Amino acid sequence: MTDNTLEALTQKLDLLIEAVGRLAPPAAPRSDLEAADCFVWDADRSFLEPVQRVNRVDIGLIRGVDRVRDILVDNTERFASGLPANNVLLWGARGMGKSSLVKSVHAAINASGKNKAPLKLVEIHREDIDTLPKLMGLIKAAPFRFILFCDDLSFDHDDTSYKSLKAALEGGVEGRPANVIFYATSNRRHLLPRDMIENERSTAINPSEAVEEKVSLSDRFGLWLGFHKCSQDEYLEMIDGYVRYHGLNIEPDALRAEALEWSTTRGSRSGRVAWQFIQDLAGRLGQPLKD
Repeated sequence: MTDNTLEALTQKLDLLIEAVGRLAPPAAPRSDLEAADCFVWDADRSFLEPVQRVNRVDIGLIRGVDRVRDILVDNTERFASGLPANNVLLWGARGMGKSSLVKSVHAAINASGKNKAPLKLVEIHREDIDTLPKLMGLIKAAPFRFILFCDDLSFDHDDTSYKSLKAALEGGVEGRPANVIFYATSNRRHLLPRDMIENERSTAINPSEAVEEKVSLSDRFGLWLGFHKCSQDEYLEMIDGYVRYHGLNIEPDALRAEALEWSTTRGSRSGRVAWQFIQDLAGRLGQPLKD
């Protein structure tokens, strides 16, 4: 083989290697757990996307849920300090601050400075629940403790991904990593539609076993924290808290009348309705809200 032939063959091999390299998928980015205290799980890239600006409110502004707030704070503090703690399902009336409470408690725990390492909050989207084992495998050896958080968790007909969640939370050979806890919010106490559960009861050979299969998902959560519709006084207390916190300048009588009219036009009273009123009020008054 002549030198020219060898050189030509080498060039062709280099071109072939380059072409094959372009066909190969890019290497997955490596998550930097030091980058932030809050992350969003990108299941497609197996990557924890840091969130520098978290959408949350001060824990002192969440009113009407004092008992469940204290329970969640206590459970989270124990977990952050390395003590045993439970997975938590926050369920009930919409707009009553379920997801806001999770984010606010996380911020309050880190702000206390009691723990050597910051507690990490990772949001996982409902449609990515079946990738939960992969996420747990990624973070189980990290020197941090993690709250995995899924907002508005529920399952529809013919959706079997709830079985993956059951196994990831408490089942399987390995079980849930010691540095991981799972918090979820839902409008449903049992996470599955009632008609789905009742249909299983009516068509199964052994109805009780079929229902147990569905309901046992909720049993993986050691704490069930219920959120219920607030009273008028609790709604007005939320409004007053926001007004004081943001320093809005309005007469108390006018504030009460406008807040009640707002809730009447919306047909409901909740923390979400109260916050929407405050945004409207601040805009009309020409006063900015605090970050």
